[in-house]
Amino acid sequence: MSQHPQTNAIRIQTPLTSQHEHSTPLFLTSSFQFETAEDMQGAFAETNDHNIYSRFVNPTVQEFIDKVCALEGAEDGFATATGMAAVFGSFMTFLSAGDHILSSPAVFGSTHTILTKYLQRWGIQCTYANFSNPAEVEAALRPNTKMIYLETPTNPGLDVFDLQWIGKLCKEKNIIFNVDNCFATPLLQRPIDFGADLVIHSATKWMDGQGRVLGGIVVGKKELIREIYLFCRNTGPSMSPFNAWVLSKSLETLDVRMQRHCDNAEALARMLEGHQQIKAVRYPTLPSHPAYAIARQQMRRGGGIVTFELHGGAEAGVKFMNGLKMLSLTSNLGDTRSIASHPASTTHSKLQPEERLLVGITPGLIRISVGLEHITDIIADVQQALDALV
Repeated sequence: MSQHPQTNAIRIQTPLTSQHEHSTPLFLTSSFQFETAEDMQGAFAETNDHNIYSRFVNPTVQEFIDKVCALEGAEDGFATATGMAAVFGSFMTFLSAGDHILSSPAVFGSTHTILTKYLQRWGIQCTYANFSNPAEVEAALRPNTKMIYLETPTNPGLDVFDLQWIGKLCKEKNIIFNVDNCFATPLLQRPIDFGADLVIHSATKWMDGQGRVLGGIVVGKKELIREIYLFCRNTGPSMSPFNAWVLSKSLETLDVRMQRHCDNAEALARMLEGHQQIKAVRYPTLPSHPAYAIARQQMRRGGGIVTFELHGGAEAGVKFMNGLKMLSLTSNLGDTRSIASHPASTTHSKLQPEERLLVGITPGLIRISVGLEHITDIIADVQQALDALV
């Protein structure tokens, strides 16, 4: 295939059928039949590559996986029903009782619950460290540390961590480096290039891009994905062929969509800086971002998320949200339509107040997933909602 990932995302296809279709058909089947008993035996013994059952593998799902692997520079992958299934599968495949996972505290709310509640039930230890502080990270490592997990940029604070330094550390210590790359997408950042062993996406977000279907995927080193495949094959969090078909077609436009998302987000972030109702603005490629230099080093562009803190705290946050006329109020992100959310009262509401403050989620924090509408209209709606706070 082409050297260019954007082209691979368009041109990679499953083998065509006898109809010689131009667009890959949807293989909406639960199982696959065999011509002989020997073929069936060989499939289960893995001496041939015949499809068996869509919980294991499906041509439509495989096409989606192949495209994401091409975009991320990964050797192999496995697609799951949701992004959280990908996160959970990547943990449970490799972590056993007595193991330790080190994470940034700045993770999605459901991931935080898995790390601090459910993993503890099975004797898996988890601690948090500030990955912007190398000394703190090294001090937090234990002899039984099996995995380092983080998001960058983080949800919703947009912290950016040095992937190259962390990748080198993991290699030296023989630790699995697991990165949630959902916010950046492989078009803006490829963690594998900096030493990540596994990369996770909630395909529900930018990969779909239109708020239609759920999906997740984990890609990375072939020997690690093999283990994830075996775990998920038996536990069942597989992606449906229909969702894979939607997502595979969506990847064909991911590059052009992300360019527009970034254009709009950069313009909105610049407008917000200095507004009298706003205490601080976060966007990875704004010079005011604390990790601006790292973001410029490992990200092609800043992404489609902008966050800002209102002076008036939670009361101002609610009033701002209710004042929006065009932007959608929903918990999703990565849509063609711009979306506003108030993380402290929604996606991260299960965290204790001190836990939210630790990762920069203040009562007045607003997260905007900047869509593909005309930037003048996006800015006008945000502006009028801010003006109403006076």
